Amino acid sequence: MSTRPKQKGIDTQGERRPLSLSERLALIGLISEGLGPDKSDSPMADLFAELGTLVRTTVAGAKIDPWKNDESTSGFKVLEMTAESGETLGSLNLLYLKKPIPCYYLAYVEIAAPYRNQGLGARILSAFRAFLVQKNAVGLLDNIIPENDPTYDVYVKLDWRPAKKVIGAAIDGDGVYMMYIPPALANKDLRDPALRVIHHLKRKRAAIDMRDNAIMVQRTIEEFKALYEALLVYFDELRWQSENEALMRYMFTRFATRLMGFRRRIAALVGFTGGESLEQLSLDGRIRSFVVQSYAPKVIAGDTGLVSGDPALWLCLPEALKQNPAGEIERLPHYHSPRFRNWLLDNGRSPDAPLTIGDLLHLGYDPSRFKEIDVDGERYIIERAQARLLDELLRRKEHLETVNAQAELFVAGVPIKSNPIVLIVRDRGNIYVMRRRIPAIPWNEALEQMQTAPKLKRLDQSIRFTSTLKKLLRKAQSGEISHGSAGQNSCETPAYFVSWNLDGNRPLTVVENDGAKPAALWLT
Repeated sequence: MSTRPKQKGIDTQGERRPLSLSERLALIGLISEGLGPDKSDSPMADLFAELGTLVRTTVAGAKIDPWKNDESTSGFKVLEMTAESGETLGSLNLLYLKKPIPCYYLAYVEIAAPYRNQGLGARILSAFRAFLVQKNAVGLLDNIIPENDPTYDVYVKLDWRPAKKVIGAAIDGDGVYMMYIPPALANKDLRDPALRVIHHLKRKRAAIDMRDNAIMVQRTIEEFKALYEALLVYFDELRWQSENEALMRYMFTRFATRLMGFRRRIAALVGFTGGESLEQLSLDGRIRSFVVQSYAPKVIAGDTGLVSGDPALWLCLPEALKQNPAGEIERLPHYHSPRFRNWLLDNGRSPDAPLTIGDLLHLGYDPSRFKEIDVDGERYIIERAQARLLDELLRRKEHLETVNAQAELFVAGVPIKSNPIVLIVRDRGNIYVMRRRIPAIPWNEALEQMQTAPKLKRLDQSIRFTSTLKKLLRKAQSGEISHGSAGQNSCETPAYFVSWNLDGNRPLTVVENDGAKPAALWLT
């Protein structure tokens, strides 16, 4: 008897539909980098079979669909590239302006992630140029690609040129714009019409951004829906058997964490009002009850071992952890940040109770990413991160070690301290990053606590801590950092933490005449 959960819209009877190429690519995308197709004993191995050939064949059969919504009163138009199978490979999004000259403004070109680096961008731009020639219309785009980037040559080879060669330097920043002028308009003086078009576009910038954001959010939600359905179909083929439970929990955990990450990011998009809500994507109750599985099962696991850090500290770790890093680290107690501790109290949950996928969706983030461990009497935090972030983390580690070796740093009189990575371990498709536990919390969590915890809200009214902290962060991020003595600082993409009393859940401050300042800002 199958234990497969019922899901609206999924046919559980009769012949199962096969997974499409894009669905298989999406499933593979959920598997961490570094896990390869040589795992022939893995239930996922069939997803990798002849994948390269499939991708090349699909791309080779790509064609441009007829122009959509050519008479649209809104002015926005879409040109799509599809495969012979009907799958959308990419699209080109435009705004049509009729006056003072016929003009199509290129908002953005989007190539579906699995099909990038296959030459599709150049092909869709070439089709766009042919369309401009047919319509006797000027093409315009706001280029953010530097001239020394190889991608810039794609535009140059298709006869796009800097707008300043047409209109001069009369508009601030006009060198960013590029134009394509069709042969029928090559001998006309387009300076004044082009200036008016660019001025008009600048006025419509907010509306263009809002519309693009709405389209991109809607498309991404549809991709999440398709991926969720693909997961259900795939595990239906495996008959939801108990021997595949770890794999199922791993794949649905990764799906849930990606969904949460997307939800956090779209909250800041201009023009996104939640009309295309993620609430329409509801996970089956049984899947929500799955215990979180944050590392890959052994059948698809990749390399294991120390990547970087202090060898002496590595030797001091428990032997079981060195032999099975992911399994032992994930069994460590969660780091009880103020946000997580409050959630446990509000929901009557035990700190030792396992977290489920439903818990993560309720929280809106994954507290199991952070674990605590004591080594020789010193407390450390171990953070789980995606393997693709390894190079970035190694650069940050080197940078903070350099900062540590410099003179003291300050922003508006507040000392800046650093907490560099001391150890990085790779296992089961993840990397585990070890730092010392410091009396501080992330700046955004500090602001959240000051604005939501009743005691801290009252405290903030008297010491104006939130206002001061925001000013400090703006100064730090803009580079207004001073030195205690001679030294050099280059705080590239830092993560700021704020000094905090973790047990009492309150900021560690220094009170001055103009209010309270953090005792320190930390870089991690």
